Amino acid sequence: MERITITDATESEKEWTANQIAASEPWLTLGTTLENCLWFCKNPEYMIFIAHIDEKPCGAVVIHPRGLASSPYLKSIVVAEPYRNKGIGRELVKHGEDHFRTASKHFFLCVSSFNKKARALYKQLGYRKVGEFKDYVIEGESEILLHKRLR
Repeated sequence: MERITITDATESEKEWTANQIAASEPWLTLGTTLENCLWFCKNPEYMIFIAHIDEKPCGAVVIHPRGLASSPYLKSIVVAEPYRNKGIGRELVKHGEDHFRTASKHFFLCVSSFNKKARALYKQLGYRKVGEFKDYVIEGESEILLHKRLR
């Protein structure tokens, strides 16, 4: 596997992240617009970590440090198409967890019920279902609230 480095996003990488999210699943199915992605990617309340291979951005994770009950909340994660299935998403999630491990006991995220691959990844990483929002964004689908205890 190629060497992955993860850093804080630069301003241009925040825009790259917004464009990647807006053009990818599950956000296309969820109806997420580029305008919405630019809003949260450029919002200083959110942290964005960028994965790089050969100094090129290949994935990103967007986290709100106090997003749920004052605990970190993973808002979005994206890996660019040519870099998928190489463990980058897993590394981004782990990086986010490690960043907050000393400051928080808990980490949360939501995953769409139709997003089977992401659900499997989060289960492998130790996340457990703690809630479900039926018909929250899409009629007939759910957003599943997941939790992991960090320490």
